[in-house]
Amino acid sequence: MSTPNKKTELVRGLSLTAAVMIAAGSMIGSGIFRKPSVMAGQLGSPELLIIIWIAAGLITFIGALVNAEIAGMIDATGGQYVYFRKMYGDFTAYLYGWSILSVIQTGSQAAIAYAFAEYLGYFVKYPELSKAWTDFAFYIPLAGNIHPFADFGTKAVAILCTIFLTGVNYIGVIFGGVVQTIVTYIKIFAILIIASLLLFFGSGSFSNIYTGFSLPHQTMTNFISMVGLAFAGAFWAYDAWNNVTFVSGEVKNPQRNVPLGLLYGTLIVIGVYVFVNIAYLYVLPIDEMTKSPLVAASAAEKIFGTNGGSIISIIVIISTFGALNGSILATARVPFAMAKAKLFFGSLGKVHPRFGTPHVSLLVQGIWSCVLVLSGSFDTITDYVIFAAWLFYMLGAFGVFILRKKMPDAARPYKVWGYPYTPAIFVLFAFLFLVNSIVSDTENAMMGLILVLSGLPIYFFWKYHDKKNSNGNA
Repeated sequence: MSTPNKKTELVRGLSLTAAVMIAAGSMIGSGIFRKPSVMAGQLGSPELLIIIWIAAGLITFIGALVNAEIAGMIDATGGQYVYFRKMYGDFTAYLYGWSILSVIQTGSQAAIAYAFAEYLGYFVKYPELSKAWTDFAFYIPLAGNIHPFADFGTKAVAILCTIFLTGVNYIGVIFGGVVQTIVTYIKIFAILIIASLLLFFGSGSFSNIYTGFSLPHQTMTNFISMVGLAFAGAFWAYDAWNNVTFVSGEVKNPQRNVPLGLLYGTLIVIGVYVFVNIAYLYVLPIDEMTKSPLVAASAAEKIFGTNGGSIISIIVIISTFGALNGSILATARVPFAMAKAKLFFGSLGKVHPRFGTPHVSLLVQGIWSCVLVLSGSFDTITDYVIFAAWLFYMLGAFGVFILRKKMPDAARPYKVWGYPYTPAIFVLFAFLFLVNSIVSDTENAMMGLILVLSGLPIYFFWKYHDKKNSNGNA
């Protein structure tokens, strides 16, 4: 006897609000609380720091504009993976989907979970392994030594958080979307309240924000390199803006709501990031910010005293929890789409008969994210994620030119503003950013590239397997 409520397709249950919150909530995670300090040390100038945040936001927004055109044309779960198939064919699409699973999104999840655990550690002292375990390392050519058991207490909590949220999304996309919406509202509201309190009650000075554009000698002598590294930090904080495209097949009225989710979500985050960085600088001169790895906690201590660190830690815990949930919810749809296209293991394309979720894909993604947690520290993981992500952002933006040629008559509910100049600017910037990353941050860029290319043997195996089956059936 058949089961009357058995689900064979994913559930289209996400509203425009959920789409906006997935886009914004996936971006606002750990970066805005960790990266300003690193970027301040690289730049040494408050004006330049604010300019980088604005410029990175505008460049990200251009990327969102480009994706909005494509998302309006193509309604399918898997987002950019499906777009790449239309643009470039199976090979590039597969390599992108593999990269999403091997490094881009799973690495992002690992880094966000790591930050969650770090800030939870503000309240709980984690046990650590013996020195013999923490010193254990293995070497990866071009990428350097990996210490899987260093800071193991932090990593163990990060892994437990990843497992929990994988379970949340296993039992339903609507439930996962509701969690995402609620948590995103809370964290945006909390960040704006803290920034406002810093500006009104922080006893700071606007002279910390404008110093006449005086640049330290280190920045002057390595200007391009330092700016490039600072952009990498900002792009990490803005990353995951395209997550909503992965769940296109589960969004109501996707031709309208996915592009709007991209655009509204990105604009919200730009405003939040610039505002909170101005607030940081108002109470923390650039030199003091450089020495404050947990810059938000240091800033909050200016108005709340010793309780400031606790308050910010709670906000970061909520923020990273929401970002991790958004990433897990969205990303599992990419290997699911690959499996449906017969470019990956078929089991990853299964839909849970009761919950209507890509449950196998979620489990595989969760396991690999936990492995990547063991691979390095927060900053190490983020650096190789960003290199891999921007390689495909560049290809995705160039793809809008290809689709204009290949599909000139396709319905485009939204057309990218400023075409062809805006996508051309994005492609050029992405290329220069990648070159600078290879020169300035070689080991992490190579680690990202290694994880991208590690999927090639599986691709050629699948092509050989399909060819063999085709010949056998001929």
